[in-house]
Amino acid sequence: MVWSGPAAGPSHPRAEIPIRDAAHDMIPVMNAADLAPLLTSEGWALLSSLPPYREDEALALGTSLREQGHAPDLVAAALTQQRLRSRATAKFGPFAAQMLFTPEGLEQATRLAVGAHHASRYARAGVSRVADLGCGIGGDALALAGLDLSVLAVEHDEATAALATVNLMPFPQAVVRCADALEVDLAAEGVDAVFADPARRRQGERVGDPEQWSPRLSQILALREQVAALGVKVAPGIDHATLPADTHVQWVSVDGQVVEAGIWCGPLAVEGPGRSALCLRSSSEGRQTAHTLVDPDCQDPSTEPRQIDPLTDVDELGELLIEPDGAAIRAGLVAHLAERLGAAPVASRIAYLSGPTPPGGDLAPFVRSWRVLEVLPLHLKDLKARVRERGIGRLEIHKRGVEVSPDALRASLKPRGPAGETWVVTRIGVSAEASGRAGARGAVLVVEPL
Repeated sequence: MVWSGPAAGPSHPRAEIPIRDAAHDMIPVMNAADLAPLLTSEGWALLSSLPPYREDEALALGTSLREQGHAPDLVAAALTQQRLRSRATAKFGPFAAQMLFTPEGLEQATRLAVGAHHASRYARAGVSRVADLGCGIGGDALALAGLDLSVLAVEHDEATAALATVNLMPFPQAVVRCADALEVDLAAEGVDAVFADPARRRQGERVGDPEQWSPRLSQILALREQVAALGVKVAPGIDHATLPADTHVQWVSVDGQVVEAGIWCGPLAVEGPGRSALCLRSSSEGRQTAHTLVDPDCQDPSTEPRQIDPLTDVDELGELLIEPDGAAIRAGLVAHLAERLGAAPVASRIAYLSGPTPPGGDLAPFVRSWRVLEVLPLHLKDLKARVRERGIGRLEIHKRGVEVSPDALRASLKPRGPAGETWVVTRIGVSAEASGRAGARGAVLVVEPL
């Protein structure tokens, strides 16, 4: 059976999966009781009629819908989607209002802004048809189709493929197929580019080893024998040693949160082999800007990140403390930033930099800077006294490189009062083995943001 989408829905892609419609019960969709009622003309119309989600109104709205005669399972499914669509707006913007989600699918989906950068690589490469292998609920396929690229979206899970079909309905150039990603005959399908997003979870737990992903990373990279234009979404914590030397790998952060890394091959690697960081920043007006940082000295993404000599002692600490964005840290660009800023790491393998001047121009999006006001020893008794004597009730704590939980430390200090401070807890200085001295010391830096 080829599904034509909900009767009340918009134009749609061709779907090559069986699914329930108003007259047939074919296969369950995510637990039929959860989503199948929506895939009817009545269900789609009800979902489309709901107002934006408000938690304080959800209970009353559900009662009202049931009193109007709607079946309880339909009401539950519609209200669940209303809530998920509200959450999904942060990732998909206005597109979320016409999409279907599961909690897990939404969590793992690529943000539309990030997907747009993926899609732009394919558009610039001049490819004609992209296979999105492991398309999930269709986030990346949506971005690709949005640039008018022909897309074959492949998902092995029938229920998830059904959601992708709904989500890609506005794009007739997108086809959803329920199949194993590695069983698709790319040549027969006219595919000349691939985007792959392997499953990196098992029973709800993240899987770190790329050879335990599904498909395995090596299996995906082997597709380069069939298509040169290959992109792979990977976990941002991937070991650099597992990265192919002739590819470009880019780590991505959105408003300071590292969300993914991507391996780009052939014509998609416009930067050439190496590593880079892409930082997407949102303004207060809702506009988003993109900033890219590339280390020109790195031509092989599989190499270990370069290191730079750290401070030897707390006395060398400069006026400013500078924290690189997580994407730059993951990409191994801390040394590159330090050299350009005239700064040094506060300790070995600690991604805080100490420098004399605030970053400006093209480096500003890749760092957060504080002015160092005081340096305190990491002694709980002394810190408790400071909080008590100064009436500190608001305490923002950051940490790196020390076995300290900010929440546990804050609870031990019992902040109370009208004052506020920002602390950075870290190590300062080189290790005892490297210096022959006492070694790096734990310290609390009292700072203020620039």
